[in-house]
Amino acid sequence: MSNVMEAEMVFVREGTPLPEALRLESEPYISGWRLVTNFDRDKLSRTIQGTKWKFFSLAGHIRATVLGSEKPNVVRRAVRQMLTKLKSERFNSLEITGIVAKRFLGVPYVTVSGGSRHFQESVFLFHAGAIQEWDRTSRADA
Repeated sequence: MSNVMEAEMVFVREGTPLPEALRLESEPYISGWRLVTNFDRDKLSRTIQGTKWKFFSLAGHIRATVLGSEKPNVVRRAVRQMLTKLKSERFNSLEITGIVAKRFLGVPYVTVSGGSRHFQESVFLFHAGAIQEWDRTSRADA
């Protein structure tokens, strides 16, 4: 038996620069991240396009599964797992695309899926300065 729950959640990294015309309301969710409360993902995307900014979807899909029923604290644990899997600093938002509650041998679990997104003013996702900085950082880590 599975239960698909509504998944219209968008999280924004604290301190993310946003267009002045965008009146984003949010609340703290987990450390360093805020849950957008006044827009669903489609309305937020349309609103950002209207400001001439871009709201990129970054390649890849991420999923986290945690034990428990479909309660807010279980979803929060799954979102925290997703954000730790996405170690990159190259994105400033996370979009939740699905929340599914299931049972296996009577044990409830929830799978949350989504993808990273990125707000920015430029039409180019990666510009030369950022690429050089990321390259320098990756060489320092090696």
